[in-house]
Order: sequence, then structure tokens, then C-alpha cells
Amino acid sequence: MKLIPADAPGHEQVVRIEDSESGLSGIIAVHSTQLGPAAGGLRMRPYDGFEAALEDALRLSRGMTFKNAAAGLPLGGGKAVIIGDPARDKSPEVLRAFGRAVEAMQGQYWTAEDMGMTPRDMAEIGTQTDYVAGLADGAYASGDPSPITARGIFNAIHTTARHRFGSADLTGRRVAIQGLGHVGLHLCRFLHGAGARLVVTDVSDAPIRQAVEMFGARAVATEAIYGAEADIFAPCAIGAILNETTIPQLQVSAVAGGANNQLATADDGRRLHERGILYAPDFVANGGGIINVATEILRIGNREIWVGEKLEALDDTMDRILTRARQLSVSPNDVAEAIVTERLQKAAA
Repeated sequence: MKLIPADAPGHEQVVRIEDSESGLSGIIAVHSTQLGPAAGGLRMRPYDGFEAALEDALRLSRGMTFKNAAAGLPLGGGKAVIIGDPARDKSPEVLRAFGRAVEAMQGQYWTAEDMGMTPRDMAEIGTQTDYVAGLADGAYASGDPSPITARGIFNAIHTTARHRFGSADLTGRRVAIQGLGHVGLHLCRFLHGAGARLVVTDVSDAPIRQAVEMFGARAVATEAIYGAEADIFAPCAIGAILNETTIPQLQVSAVAGGANNQLATADDGRRLHERGILYAPDFVANGGGIINVATEILRIGNREIWVGEKLEALDDTMDRILTRARQLSVSPNDVAEAIVTERLQKAAA
């Protein structure tokens, strides 16, 4: 196996992983260990080459620094990606090789489940390293983080609705959900139970059928979701989907979802603000998953109580961000980044 340092200004350490024996090709990106060991999930996607994978890893790892800081966790930010189709290229050999790469980081990076990964995959990785969370079994096993991630997003949608519409009541509110993976479907369940009407899309037909049958959702084509008339848009798939092309299409009053790095650039947060669309910063809205995973990394015994308290604190942070943004008449993303930057600076002092 080869661990090749990659040049990435602004990151503490980035390594390219190449293992000819297993076929593993991937990246581990450590953005910051200022607050603690870097923690962030492993994503497997059929990237269009190494540069595309590197860009995703760098963006995601920086996002984890902000997410962990916003959630008040003693963890830094990191992320890992494997280049390949999880349905075709994932194998025990690839996962074990990745586990050896994590072990070589000597505790600077903790991995966990993300797109294309499962708790079973984490167990396979865990045969080669102790620095893995999201396991289904064990004294502090946290399992699939998706339900807790969805719960945190649901809380953020409530808070965003209260700020945007004057009431957190979602009865009759239309929510457009992009992406029906584990998180998206759990979010559909929460929203349907709260009386919301759903508009959904996904790149796969099966979860769309499930959402239509179980929650009475209305399905639209993947690109049509941007122009769907709704009260709230909830991106729950890939990042950089809020940009100069898609933002003019939006027919919503607020955006609050679970996808990482939803804004293509910081200017896109300001574009939303200029259009009068209230944006719930994604690294605050989707912090539930890493809170759940953190119980395993930090060896928290009373997991349910601890997670509940952290989710409540995270929602309070979202409320403060949206309140301050309204008072200053600026993008909530600018306020959120300033708050997190202040926390990081205090930790460095």
C-alpha cells in the first residue's frame, strides 16, 4: 500500500491511498485537529478521477471541522473518500485495506459511515483499526447515524419555519426533499408525521416509490426539484447544489436540509439572502449524525441522554444564528461561520 502526501493548503494532512493488491484508491483528508482528533465519515462514489475526489474530500473535511465545532464536540474535522461504485467495486479486501490506511494515521483520524457505506462495512474496516465508529455491535456501538441525523434536520426545519413563517407548525407546509437515501427517507417519515406535504426526487426509482406509497409524496424529475413550488427545500444528497444556476430557480421561502456543503461558494449564501430565502447552515442542521457517532469515539455511557442534550444545544445554536442574521440583515451562513471561527480561535488561545 502507498500513502502519498497530497498538497492541500489549509489542511493539516492529506494522503492519497493506492493499494494495487485490493484495488483501493482513495483519500484521507484531515482539515483540523485543533479541537481534538479529526472525525468524519467515509464516502464511496464513482468520482470522475482523482482531482474530483480530492475536491470533495477537501470540502467535506473542512465542513466537518465546522460541524463538530458547531455541535460543541471535542473533535476536529476530517473526511475520507474511496473512488469507485459501491455497488460494484466495494469488497472486503478494499475495506480492510482502507482500515490499514486509517490505522497508519495513528489516531489523527476517526472514520465512520457516510454515503455508500453501512455499519457492516465499518465492522470490516474495524478488523484493521480501532479508529472506526458507527459499528452495530460493541460496548459503545452507535450504529447507523441516519435516524439521528434526520432528527436533527427535522429540528432545524422546525426552527427555520418558526423564523421564516412565524410558526414551527409544519401542518400543510410543503417540503421539497432532494435525495432519499437513509437520511432522506427518515426525514420524510418525521415530516409526514408532522403533517407536512412532500415533494421528492432521487436518482433511484425504488426510494421514490417508497416515499410515494408510504408518505403520499409527489415525485418530480431530478432537475425539476429546484423549481418545485414549496415552502422549504431540504437538500439531502450531494453538495454544491446551491449555486448561481440553481438559486434563481428556487420557488421556496427557506432551505434546510441534510446534504453537506450545500453552498457551492460563500457568495451563494448571500445570493439566497438577497432573494429573501432563509438558509439554515448545513453544518449546523445536519450535526445529529456526528453527535451520534461521537458517543462511540468519546465512550459516552448514557448515549440517549447525551445525544438528546447535544441535539437540543445544536438547535439553540441554530436559533441564535438565525436570530443574529435577521438582526444584522446578513446571510445566516456568514453568521454561522463567524461563530465557529470564534470557537476555534478561543481553542487556539
